[in-house]
Order: sequence, then C-alpha cells, then structure tokens
Amino acid sequence: MPHSGRRLTLASMDDELTIHRVEVTFVGSPPDRQIARASGVTEVTVLGRRLRCVVSGSVQPFLEALRGYEVISLISTPSFSRIERRPHTGEHE
Repeated sequence: MPHSGRRLTLASMDDELTIHRVEVTFVGSPPDRQIARASGVTEVTVLGRRLRCVVSGSVQPFLEALRGYEVISLISTPSFSRIERRPHTGEHE
C-alpha cells in the first residue's frame, strides 16, 4: 500500500512519531488495565478476547504489558504523524 508517495529517510523519520494501531486476541481475558497503563498506549477498547489500542512511540512498554498473557494473534498497522521539534541551539534553557 503506498503511503502518499512520500519517501522516508532516517533523517525524516527522526522528526516523526510512529503511531501503531494494534489489535491483539488473547486466549483468555485481555489485561486491559495493565495495557492502558503502559507508556504511549491510548484508546484501549475490549470486545471479548480482542483488545484494540493505539501505541505512540516505542512499542516496548506495550509489549512488556503483554508479558505473561497468551496471545493468539497480534496485528499492528503503523502510520506516521508529524511532531514539532525545536532546533537544538546548544544552550541550556
């Protein structure tokens, strides 16, 4: 699937925040409260054994929240969102 024809480089990705729309299906009940407390996780919804959420930035805190729970499937769809970065001047603010 094309992403608007924009070419990404390491330099341009450094100025962007990765956002993942994630859907996880568990063997038992999802650990929704534990996942909702993970850094960068928002919009947590549960339907039966399926949990959906949005993960901004690193997915590591989200993955750590899954520890100890049996996952049947995990689908992650990345997208990119511009964030404002101030230039580094070398001075302490």
